[in-house]
Amino acid sequence: MLGSAGVAQAGVLDEPHLNIVARTADEQARVDAVTALTSDFTAPAAFEENPAGAATVRARRDADAFSQASANISFEDELTFKVGNGFFRKLWVSSPSSTLASDGLGPLYNARSCQRCHIKDGRGHTPVDADDSAVSLFLRISIPGGYDEKTADIEGYIATLPDPTYGSQLQDFAVQGHRAEYRLAVSYTETQVALAGGEVAQLRQPIYVAADLGYGPLHPDAMISPRIAPQMIGLGLLEAIPAADILANADPDDADGDGVSGRPNIVWSLEFDQPMLGRFGLKAGAPTVRQQSAAAFSGDIGISSPLFPNGAGECTQAQQDCQTAPHGDGDVRVTEVDETGMDLITFYSRNLGVPARRNADDPQVLRGKQLFYETRCTACHTPSFVTHRLEPQTAQSFQLIWPYSDMLLHDMGEGLADRRPEARATGTEWRTPPLWGIGMTEQVSGHSNFLHDGRARNLLEAILWHGGEAQVMRDTVVAMTPADRADLIAFLESL
Repeated sequence: MLGSAGVAQAGVLDEPHLNIVARTADEQARVDAVTALTSDFTAPAAFEENPAGAATVRARRDADAFSQASANISFEDELTFKVGNGFFRKLWVSSPSSTLASDGLGPLYNARSCQRCHIKDGRGHTPVDADDSAVSLFLRISIPGGYDEKTADIEGYIATLPDPTYGSQLQDFAVQGHRAEYRLAVSYTETQVALAGGEVAQLRQPIYVAADLGYGPLHPDAMISPRIAPQMIGLGLLEAIPAADILANADPDDADGDGVSGRPNIVWSLEFDQPMLGRFGLKAGAPTVRQQSAAAFSGDIGISSPLFPNGAGECTQAQQDCQTAPHGDGDVRVTEVDETGMDLITFYSRNLGVPARRNADDPQVLRGKQLFYETRCTACHTPSFVTHRLEPQTAQSFQLIWPYSDMLLHDMGEGLADRRPEARATGTEWRTPPLWGIGMTEQVSGHSNFLHDGRARNLLEAILWHGGEAQVMRDTVVAMTPADRADLIAFLESL
């Protein structure tokens, strides 16, 4: 999969962000046994009702269900979590400002805080109408070409460049005295899908337009990808899954002939200056929670950090007024968010707890679970892993977790394609999203929009958009009886 054995060893199997205690042979045997796919659907599997292991939190019935600290952190760490929560919610202001700890916003930005996109630590939403702002939906942008010596040895790495005027992300807000880059206009065309049993589903195909461009036209070869803010729960546990266990599920050439060919994204770590397994982002474009968070500070809010030290955020050389505007760098922190701030936001993001399953022993849910397995949804949505044994990161250490994701890239077909590559991910590939907590989306976020751009308005629509490697599974769901489809959805809603 990689260009050389040296890169493969250092970039994929090495996990320098974790302090790992090696598993014993006995532990590995226990892991293999407990994560094997079940064939018993008469009752929930052992520990299945606690999807985050000992870190699982109670399933609250309000909008704060995703905002709880992992159940197994210490009292002292809970204080750190709460301070990190305050940092996550902080509203940044433009420079210069008397609030030195909060200045540096923009000059171009998509939101003033992390919480503005990840509302209640849940999913973002699509604009409701033409007057609704797209705060939690933005457009990534790049053009083909470029060469980076650091990534040249990664086999299959697709080089891209930022748009020369607009950079790598379009920002629809600007501080006073500056122009926003654009206004996002979204429209939809509706299509019908006939289902077995006489039911008909409506799918909406989004059309995105970067309207009212503030700095001239986009590059003629610009590739645009809409991205909606994902939920935040369980990130520290996903980060602690052994890379070797993720790679064990990869089958890039479909050697087993099952039509599913998941493969890892290999990305460059800014923190460790080496290639690593991509885990975070809709195309697995970031290797760690820390790098993903720092990238969001820069691209979404225009806030600098040690990994993204430009005080002007995403401003390009073509936007000189933006480049020379006041920013919040230069005090004792050096960057607008310093290492201490990144420690806080990383700890908070790692330790947002996953709620317990609901109704896991309900007969309808168990029938739906059996259909999920028999339809081979588990070919991509791997039910369970056991995390590394870690020191001193005990909250994520050696936990049996149930994310229902293999963390790999899959070709999802032309219907979901954004035609914009990211590292090794092609324009038709997406990382399998974890399904834990998916049944609480409407409770937390006030909507049930799914997929990378929120086009699906419910779980059935999300399934019907599956194509490519998942086409056979999608067609199986279409052919199900209405009762079977209801059982399958009931299982997903219990996660």
